[in-house]
Amino acid sequence: MTVVVGVLALQGDFEAHAAALARLGVSARPVRTAEEVRGSAGLVLPGGESTTMWKLMEGTGLAEAILAVARRGDPVFATCAGVILAARRIEGPARDGLGILDATAVRNAYGRQLDSAVVTLTDLDRSALGAEPLEAVFIRAPRLAGLGPRVEVLARRDADPVLVRQGNVVAATFHPELAADARVHRLAFASVLDTRAA
Repeated sequence: MTVVVGVLALQGDFEAHAAALARLGVSARPVRTAEEVRGSAGLVLPGGESTTMWKLMEGTGLAEAILAVARRGDPVFATCAGVILAARRIEGPARDGLGILDATAVRNAYGRQLDSAVVTLTDLDRSALGAEPLEAVFIRAPRLAGLGPRVEVLARRDADPVLVRQGNVVAATFHPELAADARVHRLAFASVLDTRAA
């Protein structure tokens, strides 16, 4: 049976994630309804505009479906605005997030669109990512703060955690789908790749 990962396709750069997964040989499809989310064997919460995403999710059951995927242990990969959705708490403006990542996400912490940057990350968890520096594209990126005790930091930009893992949830405040390096997607969906290889 083919394992299919869902990419939340309400708004944002969902197509780039589907392409990145395809390069790894992982089947991915855009998902827009609660039923489609629940029917996926993993999920990407992509970058985009988090306020717009929240509005589009209202009254659809999507929040509950995302929680269901996370709680059953399937991989969930959040990037940029997706990290804001996933977080326990959001600042700027303040509100609760979905809570599948025990952290506070501070919106636009590195500045606005004009302050976007490509950064070479060298402070990496080598057991997870290897020693090779990782190119990271930051676009209106959030900052993670107040990490809970189960959150592992896998990469830092200066002192800030920018790639973290909490069980089956991986969160990147940058855009790995915009870089050629597949390590972050491979890390996030290692269980899917293992299933496909079996």
